This record gives sequence, structure tokens and C-alpha cells, in this order.
Amino acid sequence: MNIVTGAMGSLIPKLGELLMDEYNLHKSIKKDIEFLRKELQSMHAALTKVGDVPRDQLDKQVKLWADEVRDLSYDMEDVIDKFVVRVDGIEPHENTNRFSGLMEKMVGLFKKGKNHHRIADAIKEIKEQLHEVAARRDRNKVDGIAPNPTEAIAIDPRLRALYTEAAELVGIYGKRDHDLMSLLSMEGDDISNKRIKKISIVGFGGLGKTTLARAVYEKIKGDFNCRAFVPVGQNPDIKKVFRDILIDLGNPQSDLAILDERQLINKLHEFVENKRYLVVIDDIWDEKMCEGINLAFSNRNNLGSRLIITTRIVSVSNSCCSSANNSIYQMEPLSADDSRRLFYKRIFPANSEYPNEFEQVSKDILKKCGGVPLAIITIASALANGQHVKPKREWDILLQSIGSGLTKDNSLEEMRRILSFSYYDLPSYLKTCLLYLCIYPEDSKIYRDTLIWKWVAEGFIHHGKQGTCLFLLGLNYFNQLINKSMIQPIYDGIGQVYACRVHDIVLDLICNLSHEARFVNILDGTGNSVSSQSTVRLLSLQNRNEDHQGIPLRYFTGISHVRSITVFDPAITIMPALSRFEVLRVLDLSYCNMGKSSSVQLNLKDVGHLIHLRYLGLAATGIKELPAEIGSLRFLEVLDLQYNDQLQVLPSTVWRLSRLICLHVAKCEVTPGVLQNLTSIEVLKEIRASRNIIMQELGNLKRLRELEIYFNDGSLDLYEGFVKSLCNLHDIERLHINSNPGEIFLELIDLFREHWVPPVHLREFVSRMPSQLSALRGWIKRDSSHLSNLSVLILSKVKEVQPEDVEIIGGLPSLRCLHIWSTHQTQRLLVIRAEGFRCMVDFYLNCGSAAHIMFEPGALPRAEQVYFSLGVRVAIEDGNCGFDLGLQGNLLSLRRDVIVWMYCGGVKVGEAKQAEAVVRRALDAHPNHPKIYIDMLPYIADGAHDDNLCEDEEN
Repeated sequence: MNIVTGAMGSLIPKLGELLMDEYNLHKSIKKDIEFLRKELQSMHAALTKVGDVPRDQLDKQVKLWADEVRDLSYDMEDVIDKFVVRVDGIEPHENTNRFSGLMEKMVGLFKKGKNHHRIADAIKEIKEQLHEVAARRDRNKVDGIAPNPTEAIAIDPRLRALYTEAAELVGIYGKRDHDLMSLLSMEGDDISNKRIKKISIVGFGGLGKTTLARAVYEKIKGDFNCRAFVPVGQNPDIKKVFRDILIDLGNPQSDLAILDERQLINKLHEFVENKRYLVVIDDIWDEKMCEGINLAFSNRNNLGSRLIITTRIVSVSNSCCSSANNSIYQMEPLSADDSRRLFYKRIFPANSEYPNEFEQVSKDILKKCGGVPLAIITIASALANGQHVKPKREWDILLQSIGSGLTKDNSLEEMRRILSFSYYDLPSYLKTCLLYLCIYPEDSKIYRDTLIWKWVAEGFIHHGKQGTCLFLLGLNYFNQLINKSMIQPIYDGIGQVYACRVHDIVLDLICNLSHEARFVNILDGTGNSVSSQSTVRLLSLQNRNEDHQGIPLRYFTGISHVRSITVFDPAITIMPALSRFEVLRVLDLSYCNMGKSSSVQLNLKDVGHLIHLRYLGLAATGIKELPAEIGSLRFLEVLDLQYNDQLQVLPSTVWRLSRLICLHVAKCEVTPGVLQNLTSIEVLKEIRASRNIIMQELGNLKRLRELEIYFNDGSLDLYEGFVKSLCNLHDIERLHINSNPGEIFLELIDLFREHWVPPVHLREFVSRMPSQLSALRGWIKRDSSHLSNLSVLILSKVKEVQPEDVEIIGGLPSLRCLHIWSTHQTQRLLVIRAEGFRCMVDFYLNCGSAAHIMFEPGALPRAEQVYFSLGVRVAIEDGNCGFDLGLQGNLLSLRRDVIVWMYCGGVKVGEAKQAEAVVRRALDAHPNHPKIYIDMLPYIADGAHDDNLCEDEEN
């Protein structure tokens, strides 16, 4: 089965809350509620067991019973929430007239009395329905539920993302470097290499076609003027595909939305006419799409461009690569040795022995996986158990559960069986969170924080200990899904996961499971429509083909039951009026065009009717103002307004949102009195600091974990108020401070140094304002433990960098990302020593023309990308005419980019060229062959022109 527990998880605690004295319910009503609570607790336990069993193994009557209980739980929660809103929802009126206020209170009490009768009638009716459901179960003798095939996997307390980066998959390098690279003909000068060459990678799902294409793309993209990597999927919008290609290649996107397919192809021809380009189009299913691609890339500029497509359909591959100059690469499964290495690497700790008792069962499992990386990783993740290995009996159970094994003829069916085993092995709360991901279209980049906040608002995260931060519990869930390989992590520049994708085969599985359980309804313009008689709870409007099929949503009679709706552009055009939703908890319109140029008629003022709303997503919608009616949403927990640059001020009614946990704006101002009431808030991003009173109110937000603040200008009083409030925020983990240029901000740094001690939880400190390292030096000298968890340190416009600063920062034990840009005088020689920066992944140190940087042997042992500056004149004056920076045979973890800013002011042309040649030769010899960028800069760091720049040697 799957998501059969419905609203049980959040409903049972709400029944408990109704028993509290504050609701003053009659004794008989409380007795009925207590009966419901106990009955539902028993049912919830049974439903959890049902959820652990594949649907095809369940008795039909069990399925019907579970579906009835689930639907009843949704109805019960709606009844309770409506009651709570009616009883508690009387807001204070702005009118201070005493007689008017007395009349309002009397009317409120009368309404409360009526509502108590309503809840009594509703509870009585629900109790009768529950008796009927139980009686039907007994009459049909639903006596038991099939046992769980394996024990549920416990929550990993370390929250580790163990998924291997795609580029490091076993076997990928041999295929990339030998087979595919030879087909691409990237070397040589013969005429065939100058013509555009198309390569198709073909093979069934899960073999790693996308992984291979991405690895090749990352390796060779630096050899091209422009490049694009665009996913397609089963039901693509052809115009969107061409728009995405143009945007990725670097074409401005302002006019692309209004162009038709022919105009977009012409635009593409014009844009790439004189450019050498690399384009990867991933996961094509339709030969018609191939025709459009062949037409779009039919130019003959003979600059050596390359086009790579991936598909699982041979006829599509042949259609895309039909000419003699094109090639088809047949993707093969991993070898037995590579399969075993990948399998063991996921389960057993590095460099550990593989117990002999697992040898035969491993061979049998891998034989059924057929060399398919997705199957191998998913099954291995189901057997992985942190530092411990699951007992052999569970390996045997798994072997019996995954069917006959993968072949080319039955790949999709058997892959589903393999993945479904991993799905049913999940705890019930993770099943719900995973199935929820089917609201996103294929190949979507799903941002971690947004997803977790939606889980919170949907009520999926509710059983932590009292006082537990629900977001952090959701982060636990997210990382577990990564550990189980049910979602694929997307990493940022320092190796931290900030988003995820769902493999298309996993998405196919969870869409089918969700459809069976009537969990999410997807309206995507592909014939998957919503019946006008359906009871829909969670709705995803995708409308990918821009041509709606099925019943228009405005005619849908079940809309009053919708609890959650997520809309993807351009489906916003079929959204009905917001006032029609009665119990909506989640509304996500992010990235839908609702600005002045939009034809969308949705009236945001109607948002005030959505009194049950917990999540409101309006990011990048182009809105200029937020209606005052937003203040009616007294249960709102998340308000996402990021990327709306024209939204300057929040309405004063926001002060009523006392349950708000996350507020993300776009450099907005708030009016006085707003922040002081938002005492539940944990995340406050991109708020603009403009008044002293607002800075004082900031100190009331005692639960704040993340703060991003902007200073446009201000007085010393403003900064003093900010630092004073900051001293009250003891739970801060991420602090970002941004500003416009101005030396007055140095006073803020002085205040930091004198009055603020960073809390021990601080993980990120970002300051984009003129600053000095003296504050940081003071914090560390005072008590280094206060920065022991600091992982990200970004400081722009630093006044000076001294050797002592480098050594102090290098000693921070958790630092993974360092960006320092110095605009003023710096010590001439800065040495990056071997004993410092032991965890550094992303190293950026630009000290302008006044210094040169050297690396000791063994320095930066984990750095994957390094950016640094070289003052050529200073190096020569210090006697380093050979420009030995310690790059030869050093920095052995480099795998991405190396950028060297070479400041050549005051030196001769020959000296500058010699410095560039020496540095490039040292980097070219690096065994990992990172991408190298050397910028020859004629300006000193602060932008002033140096008249002696690169003097001609004759002078």
C-alpha cells in the first residue's frame, strides 16, 4: 500500500488540543472526542502497518477500509480546523469605540455558542461514520494485515548525505574518456572536426545516460564559446525547450516568451551563427522533437560545435543522428567488477573488509540489478545502515522480493519492482514526504528549504519532541531520502546539498503510487485530468503543453476540499478565484508571471479568505504590492516573497501573522510595530534596515536562526541598535549583512568587535560591506570555541589582510568556504601553510596588486576550487622572479576551477607574459586537469589606473 494514513498524524494531536479547558466544551462532547482519539490512535497503528505492505499483497477489503479511514481523517481535520478558526478567529478591531467593542464581544460570544453546537453535531456524525467503517470491516472479516517484510530503517541521527557525486560513479571515467570522447573527435585539425557533430547516447532508464552526458559536458565545456544543458522529458513543451537552450547559451530572455517555435529556431540560428557551441539535450522521447532539433542546429558555421542528446528509444536516436558525420553511442550496463565496487562502496565503510557471508547473496542481488547504476545504488542504500550492516537474513528477504531481475526486455517493470522495495522499506513518515514530490514536473530542481517548509505546512512533520524545530526535523527527513537514494542530491560549490532531483523512473513510480492512493492529483495537460466529481485534497497544476485538456478547473465541483495547490507557469491561467477554496493550507504560485505584463486575472486580495493557509509562495511572481488582506491569515507559517524586486514595502497588517516562522522578502522595508509581534519567526531573509525602531524590534525575535539584512545607509544609532538586538539572538546560525559602498560601515565592524560575541551555533557569516579583520581576530582570540562550527566565511571589501589573519582563519576547524576580497594595502607576502585550512573546499583570496600568495606543500588538502591573486610587481621586488607559488605537485584535490588574478601594474610586458606562462605551466601539470582561468589585470585593486602598467620593454 502507500499513503493511507491521510491526515492522521496531525489530526490526533488536534483532538487532544480540543480537550483542553480553553475550548470549554460540554462534558459529553469531550467524551466523544476522547473516544475518537483513542479509536484513531489504534487505526493509525494499523494503517502504518498497511503502508509497509505492497498494494498487490493486500486483501481488497483492507484496501477499501484503509481508503475510507484516510478520507474520513481529512474530513475530521477540516471540521476541527474550521471550529478552531471560528472560535479563536475574532481579531481585535482598530475601532476603539467602547460601545462598538462591547457589541463586537457579545456577538463573538454568541457565535462561540453556535460553534459549540456545530462541533457537537459534527463530532456526533463523525463518530457514527467511524462506527460504520468499523462495522463494515468486521462484517467482511478483515482480520489481519500482511507482516512487514523488513524492519523499518531508523532515523540516521548524523544526518549525513552519503550519496556519491555523479562524476565519481564507478566506471564513468572509462566510458567518458575512451569511448565517447573518441566519438566526439575533440582532437585534431581535419575538416570533419570543424563541422557540427551530433552524438546520441541511447540506453534504457537507469543506466546513467544523464550522468555520462553531464560528465562529458563538464570536461569539455571550457573549449566552447557558449554551452547549454537542457532536460526534456516525456511530455515537453517544444517552445520551452528552445527558450531554455537560448537562455543557457547566454541569450537575453526578455523577448523569448512571446516567440513561436519558428521564431525561436530563427533566433537560435542567429545567436550561434559565429559561435562554437556545446549543447546537451537530455532525455528525448519523441521523434518530432528530433526534427525540431535538427532544424534548429542545421547551421554550417564550421567552428567545431558539438550537440549531444540522450534517449532511451533507438528510433529517436536514429532520427536525431541520421547523417554520416553523426554517431550513436550505445550505453552498456556496468561490468560485474564495477557493479560490485559500486555496491560495496555504498554499504561498507571505506577500506573495510567485505564479510564472506555476503559474497554469494551479493552476487545474486547484483545479477538481478543487471549492471544498472540506479538499481545498484538504490538497493545498496536499502541495505546500508550507517556504520552497521544489516543482517544477512534481510539481504535474503530483499533478494526474494525484487523479482526475476533486469533485462533489456523487462527493464521498466523490473526497475519499478526494485525501486518499490526501497519505497516500502521506508518509515511511514518518509513515504508521505517522498510521494509529495510528484507535485513537481519531471527534471525539476527542487530546492531543499522550500520543500521542507512545504512539508511543515502540509502537516507531514508533526511528531517531534516539544520544542523541536520542525524545519530541522524536516532536514532530517530530507537527508534520509538522500541516504536511501530515493532522491538525487544537487551540491553547491562547497559540497553541501541545497536541492535535489527525482530520477524519472522514481518519479514514475511515486506518481503511480500516489494515483492509487488518491494522494495528489496532477493536472498537466497530457490527458491526466481531474473528474468533476472527485474529492481532491492535494493538487498540482503543471499544464506543460500550454494546451489544457480535460475539465477546466473553474467547473470542478470538488474544489472546496482542496487543501494544497502548487502551480507551475503557465498553468496559472486556469486557476479559479482564490475565494472558492475553503480549507486551503498551502498555496504556491512561485515563478508564475503575475506582474503588469501578465494576462493572469487572479485577485490577490482574495487571499484574505484563505483563513486556514499555512504556506504562501509568491516568489518571482512580479507583484508590486502585497494586499493588506494578508493580515487575515492568522495561521500562516511561511511567506515567500523573494525575487520580487518591485515589492518595496510590506503592509502594516503583517504584524498580525504571529505564527509566522519563515519570512523571505526581496530587500523590503517593514513598518514599525511589525517585527515585535513576529515572535515565532526563525528565518528572516533580505529585510531592509531603515529605521532605529525596527532594529530595536529585531531583538524580540529570540527564535531567529537565519537573518539576512540590508543596509542602504544609516547613522551610528542604527548600527548600535542592530548590534544591541543581535546580542539578544542567541540561536543565530546564518548571518548575512549586505550594504551599499560606504566607509561609515567600518563603524559597524568596530561595534561588532566591542559588543558582539558570535553564538556557538554560527555556521555562516557573510559581510558584504567595508570591514576589517580585527573583529574576527578579536572573536577568535577571546574564545575560539565560538567559531568552531563556522563553515562559510565571506568578507568583501576588507581593509587589509595580514599573515596573522590568514593563520587565525586557517585554524577554524569546520571552515569549508572562505571568500576574502581586500581593497586596500595588504602585507606583501601571504603564505597558505600546510597546517591550516584542513577542511577547506572553496578558497577565494583576492588581495589585489599589493601582495602575492604562496602555498606550502600540503596546503589546502581538500580544496576543489581555488581563486587567488598575484601582484606581479611585488613578487619581482621580493625576489620571486621565477614566480614559484607552490602550485607544482600541490593542491591535489583540485577538480573544478582555478582562477588567478594577475595584477600587472608597473611591470614590463615581457615580465607579465613570463609570470603568466610560469603559472599556467604549473597548473597545466596538475593531475586532475582543473579548468584554468588567468586574468591579466591592468588595474590595482581599488580600481585606480596605474600609469606604469605593463610598460613596453623598450621603455
